[in-house]
Amino acid sequence: MTAPLFVAAVPGEAAHLPEGSDVLITGVGTLPAAINLTLELSARRAAGKLPSRIINIGTAGALRDDHENGVYEIDRVHKHDFMSAEVPGVTGVALPIAFEPEISGRFPTAQLATGDTFVEDSVTRDRLAQDAGLVDMEGYAVCAVAHSFNVPVTLLKQISDRADEETAPGWADAVDPGAVQLAKAVRLLEEAVVTPV
Repeated sequence: MTAPLFVAAVPGEAAHLPEGSDVLITGVGTLPAAINLTLELSARRAAGKLPSRIINIGTAGALRDDHENGVYEIDRVHKHDFMSAEVPGVTGVALPIAFEPEISGRFPTAQLATGDTFVEDSVTRDRLAQDAGLVDMEGYAVCAVAHSFNVPVTLLKQISDRADEETAPGWADAVDPGAVQLAKAVRLLEEAVVTPV
């Protein structure tokens, strides 16, 4: 069986994964994530070596105050900056409005909103919090590509900030400590694969 493929937006998010991990760095945002993951999986499928699972690791902003610092496993993700409620009536539905990845049961769970906006204001935070607890910039795109290739996907997101006015100055400093937490979560996830709960 092939190993899982870890997908992160920036190198710092994957800096503490076990040595030898299979890692793809996509760049920040839905378009780089979708393009680079699609190219990678296309090449692997042509070689008959699709990964056993895609594990998307990365930082996320907390949209609700009851989401404490730490790593969450995502059980639902949608794209928050696409008016999907209006578009299907005209174009049809190309992709699910939301994905609901299977979870391991080893982590607290959260719903994720993905978009190409770096959320750093309380008004946007409060609006997005009506439908999700966390916000990122790649998760939905990773799920969409995994779905297209019929590869299972897991999303592990570490809270790096509160998605408010204090976010931008502190995010870069939060990446490395977050990567340490994500690496610990990956080890727990690997145990869950060996001994399912």
